[in-house]
Amino acid sequence: MIQRIQSILLIGVSICMGMVLAYYIWGEANPEKTKGILFSAIDMQIIDFGEGVTDKTDDVIIETQSMWYLAALAILAALVSLFSVFQFKNRLNQMKLGALNSLIMVSYLGICFFKVNQFEELVNPQVQGNFQLGFFLPAVALVLNAVANRFIRKDEKLVKSVDRIR
Repeated sequence: MIQRIQSILLIGVSICMGMVLAYYIWGEANPEKTKGILFSAIDMQIIDFGEGVTDKTDDVIIETQSMWYLAALAILAALVSLFSVFQFKNRLNQMKLGALNSLIMVSYLGICFFKVNQFEELVNPQVQGNFQLGFFLPAVALVLNAVANRFIRKDEKLVKSVDRIR
């Protein structure tokens, strides 16, 4: 049932994990603003900015590394969340899928953090990069998933208590 609060939260998880594919996770530029890194769930690019960061016409991509496994984890988390919405008749299965989805999202965040620490040293180790929206969306999705699991557990307890009364 889509009108239940946990279904809406699980759809929110799916939307957040889908949006991860559209936003950058992290970015860094050297102090002269001539070279930088952009890291997304799809790929990592080392870019030569040329004249500067604001003029994108002369940007040259020096190196690209595919991050297909991050995109696969994000898509998997979104699909598990959507599948969990339609498991409303079996709340125990829904809770198991929620736990699996939490594990997928935590592994996504862990890999992102590990890769950011690796990529920080490529351009300029002294300069800190900036985490972008693509890093925070999975954290929001993780919180939404935890709240959805709480509501699912609450429904299961309510059903069990009504069964005891009969």
